[in-house]
Amino acid sequence: MAQSVEIVEVGPRDGFQSVKPFIPTATKISILEKLFAAGLRRVEATSFVSPQALPQLADAAEILAAALGLPALDAQVLVPTARHAARAINARAQHIAFVVSVSDSHNRSNVRRTPAESVAEYATIVAALPVGTKLRLNLATAFDCPFEGKIDEAATLALLDQLVAIAPQAEIALCDTTGRVTPDHVTSLFAKSFARFPQVPGWAFHAHDTYGLGTANTLAAWHAGVRVFDAAIAGLGGCPFAPGATGNVATEDLVWMFNGMNVETGIDIDALVDVAQQVATLPGGQIGGRVRDALAAKSRREKALA
Repeated sequence: MAQSVEIVEVGPRDGFQSVKPFIPTATKISILEKLFAAGLRRVEATSFVSPQALPQLADAAEILAAALGLPALDAQVLVPTARHAARAINARAQHIAFVVSVSDSHNRSNVRRTPAESVAEYATIVAALPVGTKLRLNLATAFDCPFEGKIDEAATLALLDQLVAIAPQAEIALCDTTGRVTPDHVTSLFAKSFARFPQVPGWAFHAHDTYGLGTANTLAAWHAGVRVFDAAIAGLGGCPFAPGATGNVATEDLVWMFNGMNVETGIDIDALVDVAQQVATLPGGQIGGRVRDALAAKSRREKALA
C-alpha cells in the first residue's frame, strides 16, 4: 500500500464518557490492551476532568498509567482547563489534547467558559508544558453547533488565528461535534485552513455519524489532504452537551474503507471487529457503525456453510 493514514482511537475517552453505568477500570484497561493488540498505536486514552461532572472518567490516572505501560503507544489525554492539564502532567501524560468550542453556547455548556477564556487557558497550558510534550488542539463545533446551528467558516478561522499564534507546533483537529456537516463543508473548511495556516504541522478530522455521513465526511477530509482521523470502536459515543448527537464514526468502518482503497492503517480488521463486538455489549453504551455487523453476519454464514 503506497499511502497510509493514522487512526486515533477515541473510544476510551469520547466513547466511554457517554456511558452512564460505570465501566470497571479493569474492563477499560482490557479493552485498551485489545485495541493495542489489534494494531492501534494512538489512542485518546482518557480525559482529566472533574469527576463530579464525568464520573465515568474518575479513574483517569489509572487508565493513563496502563496506557503508558504499552510499548510505543501514543496515549493522548483530553484536558479542558489549565488545572486539569496540571493533573494530567503530574500523572506523566506525554500527549495533551486541549478542547475549545468555536460557538460560545457550546463552550459554556462544555467547560463553563467563553471561547476567549478558553483561549487564555490554552496559553497558560502551552506555557507550562514540559519539554517534549506533544500537543493537540481539538476545535469543537468547528462546522456546526447543537445550539447555534451551522458555524460560519470565518468564525472558525478567526478563532484559529488566535490559537495557532499561541502554539504553531500543535496538531489541530477540526471536530464535527453534531454530525450534521456535509462533505462539501468539510472540504471547504480544510482547504481554507491549510491555505491560511501553512505553519501548522498536522491536521486531523473528528467525525460523528449522527446522519450517517461519518465515513463520507472522513473521505472528504482525506481527499482534502488530511491524514489523521479520530474514530471510536463500535461507533461508541455521543456528546453529553450536544443533544441528539450519536456516536463517533466507527473505527472498524474507517479501517474497512481505507483497506478497500489500499490505504494502510496498520490495524487488523478481524481483531478490531472482535474488540468492537465486546464494546457493543457494554451496558448503557450508544453504538453505531455497519462493518461490525456485516462481518459478523458473513462469519456466521461461512460457518453455517462449512
